Amino acid sequence: MKSPAAKKLFVMMVLEFFIWGAWLPLIWGYMGKDGLNFSGFQITMVGSAFVIASILGIFFSNQFADRNFSAEKFMAFSHLVGGLAILGMFWVKDFTTFFSLMLVHSLLYVPTISVSNSIAFTHLKNAQKEFGLVRMGGTIGWILAAWPLYFVLQGKTGVDAVIASRNIFLISGVASLVLAAFSLSLPHTPAKPAVAGEGGFAWVKAARFLSKPYLLVLFIVTFIDSTIHNGYFLMAGGFLGSNVVGIKPEWIMPVMSIGQIAEIATMAVLGWFLSRMGWKTTMILGVLGHAARFAVFAFMPENQTMIIFVQVLHGICYAFFFATLYIFIDAAFPKDVRSSAQGLFNLLVLGIGDFAAKLFFIPLQDKLTVNGVVNYKELFLWPTGLSLAAAVLLLIAFYPPKELDAPADVSH
Repeated sequence: MKSPAAKKLFVMMVLEFFIWGAWLPLIWGYMGKDGLNFSGFQITMVGSAFVIASILGIFFSNQFADRNFSAEKFMAFSHLVGGLAILGMFWVKDFTTFFSLMLVHSLLYVPTISVSNSIAFTHLKNAQKEFGLVRMGGTIGWILAAWPLYFVLQGKTGVDAVIASRNIFLISGVASLVLAAFSLSLPHTPAKPAVAGEGGFAWVKAARFLSKPYLLVLFIVTFIDSTIHNGYFLMAGGFLGSNVVGIKPEWIMPVMSIGQIAEIATMAVLGWFLSRMGWKTTMILGVLGHAARFAVFAFMPENQTMIIFVQVLHGICYAFFFATLYIFIDAAFPKDVRSSAQGLFNLLVLGIGDFAAKLFFIPLQDKLTVNGVVNYKELFLWPTGLSLAAAVLLLIAFYPPKELDAPADVSH
């Protein structure tokens, strides 16, 4: 990242995911019986804000980002108002206000994930080579927020824990306001008016591209992979802390975070792999990373060392599939709908995939639990099989046109 623009884009990604990483890992405990004492339904409603935002963002926010506002001004406005909303959560304690503020924050924050990608792709000279390095900033930002807060709050109980936990909203809100100001210094990314005769709805044009078989296949595989990806976060914590694996509660998050460290390393070399393996092979490896990890969970649950080691596959799962997906979307869709196209696929990654994972894996785990003991082998064979099916679908049905091929050499 030698250019000043690339360095700014890296900082943008650091701040973008710092905002999310500051509150997400710790908000659940704060809403529970030791904090706000919300009911299970109320906690679920707060957790659904991202799902709602990812759906509505397709129709409104990403549309504005594509057609009506320059992307950097959209980022500035969204993070200003969204930051003020999450700052307000520091003071409120009733469910209605708390949920309303989280919904406002989510409606403004979620589209910026797609828009930040679009800004990066617009100003990177070689997206296949450089996007992994820029997006690596997002993982670093998440870690910079989540890890210190986790270890600071570790061991606190009662009133002390509640008071300390509230600070996640201050930290996230301040970071959002900083990014709002910083966004105005980002390279100018103008709105892209609709092509004459095609109408003004960018999301409609983006959705029409799913009539192309290779994009429809990719859309289906993204849904499957997103469901598996979100299912991992639903199931892994309980599995790692179970009597079978035996990891102490205070070490569950650090163990799961091994995957984020691996993600940084994988992002750094993504361009090299893309140039040599191409879209299909890279994404297949990303999907197979899930299959390998869950197979180890299913067949080697008592091998704690192997369970810990296999967390490094998270880097391959995320970088090789999701980061490659974002790069491919930028190459496959016209400039005037790229934010909406990113939002269309993020609808699966952040919304429908998360919802499907809850609908599928939570009842499945309940069904496979007898007298408090989970049949983890059968449970984890399901995502293993789904991952293999998605990889096979990519192998036999994903054939993008030759003009979308990644460059043969991006090493210089």
